[in-house]
Amino acid sequence: MNTIEITTHIELPATELSQLEALIGAICKRFDLTGATIGVGIVGDAQISELNEQFLSHTGTTDCLSFDLSDAQAAEDGRVLDLIVNGQMAARQAETRGHSAAAELALYVTHGLLHQLGFDDMTPEEARKMHATEDEILQHFGYGVVYNSDAKPR
Repeated sequence: MNTIEITTHIELPATELSQLEALIGAICKRFDLTGATIGVGIVGDAQISELNEQFLSHTGTTDCLSFDLSDAQAAEDGRVLDLIVNGQMAARQAETRGHSAAAELALYVTHGLLHQLGFDDMTPEEARKMHATEDEILQHFGYGVVYNSDAKPR
């Protein structure tokens, strides 16, 4: 059993939060992640910009940050993962990409969690595999194909 906690620092409908929790649970099940504690913080541009600078030394906003906060006992005690996603960016990008803000936010959560499950997007081949997996998961949850490589960069 995983523990999932979502906190919001911007206004979102409650239904979106329960859908995100179900999505996280399904991703964990698909990749056999059990006994984990997963925290998701939904923030705005200003907060994620501060965190991006503080933890990655990157200037400006981003869509998501993900961290493995597990200690050396993680194999026995379960992993501790923290995802920070940008709800304001999700709303903007959804408008640009032609789908709902909920779908874009679900993409950010999925993307961050997949990074913690061993996926990466540093090379074109890795990115293709990661984005295909994201879209497969999001289609299964009724969001449709959310990642669109022809869209403007996030």
